[in-house]
Amino acid sequence: MEKREESPAYEQDPAPPERGLLNIWQSAGPSEQLCPERVLLSRPVLQASLGEHHGLLLTQGGQVYSFGELLWRDLSIPASAPVLEVSLLGKTVVRVAAGGFHCGALSEQGTIYMWGENTAGQCGLTDRGAVTNITVSEPCPVSVVDSEVVPPAVVRVVDLACGREHSLALSSQNELWAWGSGCQLGLVTNTFPVWRPQKVEHLAGRHVIQVACGAYHSLALVRSLAPQNYNTRNPPEKWERGQSPHYSVTEREEPFTVDDAHYCPLGVELTEVLTGETSPGRRGPRRRLQPGGRSAGSSSGPGASSCPFPKDRKFTTKQENLPVSANLKPDGHADHLTQTDSSPKSHPLSGWGANKNSVFPDEMELQNLLQKLSGHSLETQHTTGPGDTDSLSSHTSDDSCVSSTPSVDLFTSSYKDELPIKSQTHNNSGVSGPYSSSPVCLEEVQLCLEAENKALQEQKSSSLTNINQKGKTAINRRRSLPGTPTHGSPRRRRHCACRPSSAGRTQAAAPEETGDGLPSLETEVWSWGRGSEGQLGHGDQLARLQPLCIKSLKGEEVIKVAAGSHHSMALSAQCQVYSWGSNMCGQLGHVNSPVTVPHKAKLSNGLRVWDVSAGQSHSLLLADGECVQPILLYCGQHQEPTSAQSQRSCRRLPNRVESYTVRPTLLPLCMEMGYISSVCCGGQSCAVLADQNVMGFIAAIHELASRERHFYCWLSNVRKLLLTPLRNREGVCPSLGKPCTHLFFSLCESFVRLSVLIGRHSTSLSYFLHDVQGRDVTSLPLLTHTEHFLDIYKEYCSALGNFQVMGGFQSLHKLSIECLGSQQTMLTQLCVSDQSASGDVDLVSLLYWPLQQLHQYSRALLKLAACYDVLTIEYQSLHQGCSQYESLSLSLLRRKKEAETTFLFWKSHSGKNTEVLRLPQRRVVCESSGNRSLTLQNAGRFSNHWFILFNDALVHTQFSTHHIYPLTCLWVKPVTENSSGLYAIKITCPEESFTLVASTPQEKNKWLRSLNQAVDQVLGGGGKGSSPGMTAMSRTASYTFTGEGRFKDAQYTGGWLAGRVHGRGTMKWPDGRTYTGNLKSGLEDGYGECIIPNKVLNKPESYHGHWRDGKIHGFGKYKYASGEVYEGCFCDGQRHGYGMLSSGKQVRTSSSVFIGQWVQDRKTGYGVYDDITRGEKYMGLWQDDQWHGSAVVVTQYGVYYEGTFKENRMSGPGLLVSDDDTAFHGEFSDDWNVNGKGVLSLANGDCLEGLFSGEWSTGLKVVGTYTKPAADEPENRDRNRLFRLGQYVVPAGQRWSCVFNECWSRLGCDAAGRGERTTAWENIAVTITTAQRHSPDLSRSQSKVLECLEFIPQHGEPVTTANYDNIRRYLIKACETPIHPLGWLVETLVTVYRMTYVGVGSNRRLLRQAVQEVQAYLTQYYSIVRFLFPGLPDDGGVIPDPPASPSKSRHNSNTAEQSVVVVSCSSLLLPLLLPQLYPPLFTLYCLQEEQQEAQYWERILRLNRQPDQSLLSFLGVQEKFWPVWMSILGEKKQIVSSSKDACFVSAVETLQQISTTFTPSDKLLVIQKTFEELTQEVKPMLEGDFLWCMDDLLPLFLYVVIRARIRNLGAEVSLIEDLMDPNIQHGEMGLMFTTLKACYIQIQHESTT
Repeated sequence: MEKREESPAYEQDPAPPERGLLNIWQSAGPSEQLCPERVLLSRPVLQASLGEHHGLLLTQGGQVYSFGELLWRDLSIPASAPVLEVSLLGKTVVRVAAGGFHCGALSEQGTIYMWGENTAGQCGLTDRGAVTNITVSEPCPVSVVDSEVVPPAVVRVVDLACGREHSLALSSQNELWAWGSGCQLGLVTNTFPVWRPQKVEHLAGRHVIQVACGAYHSLALVRSLAPQNYNTRNPPEKWERGQSPHYSVTEREEPFTVDDAHYCPLGVELTEVLTGETSPGRRGPRRRLQPGGRSAGSSSGPGASSCPFPKDRKFTTKQENLPVSANLKPDGHADHLTQTDSSPKSHPLSGWGANKNSVFPDEMELQNLLQKLSGHSLETQHTTGPGDTDSLSSHTSDDSCVSSTPSVDLFTSSYKDELPIKSQTHNNSGVSGPYSSSPVCLEEVQLCLEAENKALQEQKSSSLTNINQKGKTAINRRRSLPGTPTHGSPRRRRHCACRPSSAGRTQAAAPEETGDGLPSLETEVWSWGRGSEGQLGHGDQLARLQPLCIKSLKGEEVIKVAAGSHHSMALSAQCQVYSWGSNMCGQLGHVNSPVTVPHKAKLSNGLRVWDVSAGQSHSLLLADGECVQPILLYCGQHQEPTSAQSQRSCRRLPNRVESYTVRPTLLPLCMEMGYISSVCCGGQSCAVLADQNVMGFIAAIHELASRERHFYCWLSNVRKLLLTPLRNREGVCPSLGKPCTHLFFSLCESFVRLSVLIGRHSTSLSYFLHDVQGRDVTSLPLLTHTEHFLDIYKEYCSALGNFQVMGGFQSLHKLSIECLGSQQTMLTQLCVSDQSASGDVDLVSLLYWPLQQLHQYSRALLKLAACYDVLTIEYQSLHQGCSQYESLSLSLLRRKKEAETTFLFWKSHSGKNTEVLRLPQRRVVCESSGNRSLTLQNAGRFSNHWFILFNDALVHTQFSTHHIYPLTCLWVKPVTENSSGLYAIKITCPEESFTLVASTPQEKNKWLRSLNQAVDQVLGGGGKGSSPGMTAMSRTASYTFTGEGRFKDAQYTGGWLAGRVHGRGTMKWPDGRTYTGNLKSGLEDGYGECIIPNKVLNKPESYHGHWRDGKIHGFGKYKYASGEVYEGCFCDGQRHGYGMLSSGKQVRTSSSVFIGQWVQDRKTGYGVYDDITRGEKYMGLWQDDQWHGSAVVVTQYGVYYEGTFKENRMSGPGLLVSDDDTAFHGEFSDDWNVNGKGVLSLANGDCLEGLFSGEWSTGLKVVGTYTKPAADEPENRDRNRLFRLGQYVVPAGQRWSCVFNECWSRLGCDAAGRGERTTAWENIAVTITTAQRHSPDLSRSQSKVLECLEFIPQHGEPVTTANYDNIRRYLIKACETPIHPLGWLVETLVTVYRMTYVGVGSNRRLLRQAVQEVQAYLTQYYSIVRFLFPGLPDDGGVIPDPPASPSKSRHNSNTAEQSVVVVSCSSLLLPLLLPQLYPPLFTLYCLQEEQQEAQYWERILRLNRQPDQSLLSFLGVQEKFWPVWMSILGEKKQIVSSSKDACFVSAVETLQQISTTFTPSDKLLVIQKTFEELTQEVKPMLEGDFLWCMDDLLPLFLYVVIRARIRNLGAEVSLIEDLMDPNIQHGEMGLMFTTLKACYIQIQHESTT
């Protein structure tokens, strides 16, 4: 061994720390002489874990120390000088676990390190040691790998527990992993040892919170599932019908019959009847008595078969110095084998004393002895095996011979005596028997059951525990069977392993918390492994191969489990300890029978246990006593002071009587240790971790936790003794009455919620104390869950007050006396306040008592805060929490007082009238019943006015009637004292106002203050009361109108101002009308949404838009019940201004859309009506919903009408043009009929003039002259003028005045140009800000645009070239959003334009009108822009340079022209409008140029068939311009005669882009770039300076146009010509455009031959 291990730890630093002090002592000594050894380490100890003869310590910084019998290193280290585990340095260990004879450590990263004995695989398959190694001397990592996932993943472990021959690990996913040997693993396997950790599949899917390992059994604390799927592995119903195991003997008299449904160790039923011959050697079970007087099955170590022992077995004698590997043969003699371990194994063991070599020859003798033993009382002192409590337990090895049990009581051990068959030795690892183990198989279980059945038939009862204890019926019986016999391990067996997994000790092993961060109390305890001592808690002594839930602990709120060698313990949130299993030394803390099921330990009154640990044959409890400092309680042996003990073995000869107490006893020495934070047991040792009370911090934390635990126990008792019985009582509803019953149930629910919170909190504080060194004080639940605590307490106080106000306590008191009876005394003990003389329970004080806990929280946090500097985060957090709890405490005490006052008020003013006003939530603030202290102004002398101010309403009672004024809609204003000398207060309500007159100034001030405070509180203020008259003039509240008027019976929720609806709100009428939006001074005003039911059509109508003075006014959208939709302007509830009415989707008979001007709900002015059903579109003037004035009508058949209309009919002179260019000009009458003089022009030029009558579609009657013009006849100009389009059309500038007027009005102008510019900009700013505030569904891009528009450019200064760009950019952004008035204008103009020229309106006759309309838009739009930016010049004006601009002077001659910026409406605004108007406009151009386009395209296709050189030659391009080389992917290739599309490629591609642009300026730029590309390609071929002449340029450009193959080039040319900026017509751009136009005409007229 290296010397490092021998160096004691305390040498490092002699100064002991103040935290994490470790005290350790042997458990079996007399309590008076216990001398705990203080282990002095340089660092605080975070956790201690004790094995059979060794222990592990974890100190701050993650260092691990070992002490005791380190057999795997042949060392014996005193506890006072533990050695450091050097190989674990740097691993940051967070958890240690000591098994029987092996050790485990867990690192911060979740890695396990194991060392020690490995005979049963309990250290796993480590990297350093081979499988055959029986010891692992140094900590080695053991990887836990989940092979079920792909790829296999390493599992992070958060907790570790070790038994004698097995180890358990809890993963971060709350799953359990096991390795080692034996049924205590819970694995589905027959092969032992299990070297690699395997998942315990039986608990897969369950949330495991904590694990603990006994010597040969395991416990797990598991979070409960929802009730419906709880424990899917429940036995069938017949098992559930069985009664609890707590019956009296009289209940269990039924004869015990053999049943086929046994509960087997697998945790499943064996349904078949177990019959067949039993082995001759297995005639009956071997029974062993314990102090509790019950029989226990036996079990032995690995290698032994799990079989019951024969009834004629012999008790073998104890043999001194027996070698470790001795196997007992059936005849009782030892078979000496070779030692395989280097450490010495032979030690003196205490023996049977006087009863050496005694043998029971037959069953009769055994029966007699058992009968005698069954009479022993539990209260008498029992003589037990003096030192080796393992001898009293069921697990010993075959090498430790017979246990030392006195002959008089014959408490025999469970090692093998006379086996019916020879001991089986499984040599899996090449080591002799003791190192191997055997599984429990189904066959062995069946043999056990058979043997038991036979034994039960032969004897009535073999122990103090009745064999029929499991129920009245013969069905649900878990027989008291021998468990799995166990083999031993190759070392001295002195102490049982105990490895309780102490929850919360370190961060890594902190108990699992639920989603809200507090521990769950909904838990279950599951157990598995050997059960021969009843340590599994299932009511029998069977083994369990897989985890099984202990049903009796379900619902007991277990928060921690601990496992001793052969007993188990569970700690509940209510500070109760449940224990079961071996009780030979009184380690269970009770003497209840049977010990096979959990029973409560007998604790003295006032003791609350909050930590438990179990050792080999003793238990240690940590509890709250009378003072703050925790106390220690011990359960187990009490030796006499004179006992001669061996320091190493703690054993003595059995000639001294030992005793144990029947309840846990106090260890006085605990008071000297300081504030104990956790306890630990193992083997025969006890250890505690304690802290010194530095600056009072530790005491404060302990006091807080102790108070909270006490509080939870109190709450649980009240709930159990009072609330639950009363709630479950059938007569509760008739006794309390319906309203009070409902309130009582609410009170019970809130009490339960409070109780659950306190239970979880007290548990959390206990966990906090276990790891008080590693926890931050700011992580206290009181600080992290403050809101939750405050809400629960408020809810409870409200429920309590409501019940009290309604007088529920009187009825409840009577009911409790009837219901509780004898328990009344117990309830009285729970009462904290003084009781009345009769001794009755004061339920009011009792149920109000929990509120005092808030003050205790505040006190505790203040104490903790005193331990920190004022500037630290901890101090600030604690101080803030302290003030929050203190403030709530005072607030709830006020509420309590209010409830008491209100109850007394109702008691003194009972009656039918007042009972109507009595509501649970209502509290009395003040009332004016005495001496006319408050009355109405101008009240009569004999009138009787009584005012009661409640917390929610002011009630005015006069004789038998009363008026209720809700405080939410009550405005209080003091009336200044005038000459009249009245002390008056003015009250304003939504529908009435009145003045109250007080009798004295003091009375006035009292009422004024009370009213203001009550109003302030009901509106969510602090209830302090603002200055008089200022309490929330503006507020949000709900009110139902009752008086006559528009709002009669309407319910309103929203904003108010001084008694009138004001702000945003919702108004709902009983007939279904609703309004949601802005209101002002009691009327709808601003944006709002309204729904109006239409009773005739039984459909609702809706309006979304603007209102003014209670009427629809402004822009909005109205959906009619008929399906029609109107979107446009309103004025005083009528459609007025611009608007669009569509028939909607619902109307199937006719479909139409009107867009245009409205006047007082009628179509009047210019408008477009599209009758989709008839296929007609009317574009013209209207009057009173009729066609009236100049207009154009086009039909779907291409017929074009133009003329004057009157009363929906075309009358007077007009023009008709058909699709084939036949035209008629003449007189029209009703329904498109021609009637009168006219001229008809045919498509070929022929003409017919005369009198016409008839309809165009059915045929015309003509009386007139037919003329066919001669070929050389000059053009008749007068006749052409007759057929000119546009004679009767509304001028473009007058068409959409309604749209522009709406835009002007949005800018705050009465008419075009009449208004203030500053007002316009203010309106724009308000519109944008409102949209940002009230439109949460704006997209990100829209929000960005609005942000850009918040910056308004300089609009008052003269516009120069410097700031012109800013204006242009602002206009572009403004047109991107319809929220901006200019953006709305663009969007609306696009809508009306498309409505006019799309669909039927796509008629080539309308092209001129469409172009003129665009130009009119630009002119009127520019006038608005110039109004906003007056610095802009007139259309076509020049913008000057900014003064003293140095940059301009440096411009050279090439850019001199560009320094002048000419502004025109087309250059500034066409880029904003035309892209959106382009599709319908370009379509009209294409239709107009259709014939010419056809000729052009036919020639383009033909000319493009020629190769390049041939085409260049044909077009007359000089050869000097012919390219010779072409570039393909960067590679030069020569152009040959057959090459096609190889010349001037870049110019061709550039010209093709003309189709992708919208505005004429963009198209002209494309033409300019084409010329530049052409010049660049030609330049290399020519020398010197080069200037184009038109003779050279035109043929070359013609080639480019032909090769570009542009469709609709004629339409492009016409569009540019019509809409190009007039300023550039005669410049370079104009020349280039003329060249393109010439090329188009040239191609069109190219000879086809």
